Amino acid sequence: MKRNIKILAITVLTASMLLTSCSEDFLEVDPSGLNVEDNYYRNETEAFAGLVGVYDMVRKNSGGFENMITMFNAGSDDQFAGGGSSSDGAGIQSFSNYTINSNTIPRSFWDDYYRGIYRANLLLTKLPGVPMNETTKARFASEAKILRAYYYFNLVRMFKNVPLILEPLTPSQYYSLTQANPAEVYAQIEADITGSIADLPMTVNVSTDGGRLTQGSARAILGKVYLYQGKNAQAAAELAQVNGTPGGVSQYGYSLLTNYNDLWNFSNKFNSESVLEVAHSAQGSYWGIWGGNSDEGNTVNVMVGPRSYVRLNSAFAPDLPSGWSFNVFTEDFYTFMQGDPRFNATILDLKALKQAGHADYIGGYQDTGYFLNKFMPKQADVYSGPGDAVLNYRQNTYAIRLADTYLMEAEALGGTGSRAQALLDAVRSRVGLASVPVSLNAIKEERRRELAGEGHRWFDLVRWGDAPTKLASRGFVAGKNEILPIPAFELESTQIVQNPGYN
Repeated sequence: MKRNIKILAITVLTASMLLTSCSEDFLEVDPSGLNVEDNYYRNETEAFAGLVGVYDMVRKNSGGFENMITMFNAGSDDQFAGGGSSSDGAGIQSFSNYTINSNTIPRSFWDDYYRGIYRANLLLTKLPGVPMNETTKARFASEAKILRAYYYFNLVRMFKNVPLILEPLTPSQYYSLTQANPAEVYAQIEADITGSIADLPMTVNVSTDGGRLTQGSARAILGKVYLYQGKNAQAAAELAQVNGTPGGVSQYGYSLLTNYNDLWNFSNKFNSESVLEVAHSAQGSYWGIWGGNSDEGNTVNVMVGPRSYVRLNSAFAPDLPSGWSFNVFTEDFYTFMQGDPRFNATILDLKALKQAGHADYIGGYQDTGYFLNKFMPKQADVYSGPGDAVLNYRQNTYAIRLADTYLMEAEALGGTGSRAQALLDAVRSRVGLASVPVSLNAIKEERRRELAGEGHRWFDLVRWGDAPTKLASRGFVAGKNEILPIPAFELESTQIVQNPGYN
């Protein structure tokens, strides 16, 4: 059995693994045809299948229409929601213009991570009774705990006020759930990771275990968790272990790729810069399963492509399939990137190509002509097998990569000192840029350029306290829009309370 942690369809899951939220509609599941809890987790193979089910929710980064990358790009100052019209995706559109409310926020940003948490909790209760090697069992448990921590981290930084659930609950218990203090959630996240790192391998064989957690990826998550709490000394210490000598090879084998463009090669999976990677493949996904457990494709790829694209001059225009025109860049970001060596890898300037007569396309909503090139597929990437081609792109995405951890460590160091300077210099040197004096502002600008379009910018602005200024023209309200509204459905017949400022 090939053990890559891909976004797999698990055909032998417990009936309770199908539960998708803290609301009434999932409380009764017909277990017909499934291995239910009482007769499952009988051996290591079944325990591994359960573990893959826990990993499955990592796909939220770039799988399905409601994915983290395009959603949070849309809420930043660098990109618009775009798409076909102002009503093309109520969630992404309302987040982009800050009219988002409890009825327009997609439920999946809450549900999907709680589904992953439920699976982790269930596996953790079953593992002690599974007859298998104790070292392997400890690794499985550690992976489940760290994934649970990662899902809680995404929940708490999106919604802040969330229930903390550490064991499988009975249906009647869901209605009495209350939200935990965010500090309590963060404490559990830290405990899950710190108590689990030692049972993970330093590295994995990417041909068999690509995508599974290692000590390095766990420390990167922990460092990021510390940074978001303002625990800068702890963040810097963890991230330094991940990063090693700036520009060199770390103890976990991480190193910056020589060529920035290679990061976006569809075939360059699990490379040396990848710290936490989300795997996708072309496995015959189709509309009926889109966004679900069995959908393995990368949806960002089709979302960011231009509508009705026509290549008129093959000498100048790329050979692209058509897409849905989401996440077009703003004029401000286009200007900001001028002269940067990463410009062409980041921005596809179809405006210029169209004006020159080299290509044509139909402008979508909020069209600027500046498209997100990092995830732009070529015609050669279009899938020709069974299923729906637009749902079967295979590009992996990075939830965390080494340039990101370099810049997070430099930030945690306060943007001062020789190590912070070396970390910033390494990121710039990789693309041929000269050194600039390190400072928090220089780090902020470098993150904006280096990580553009990867879904980080909105979270950065909120963490820095810059969102009210940078996003004022979008309608961002300080003291409200730093977190999302809790979906209305999650409030029905429960003790969960809506976030301040929303109704």
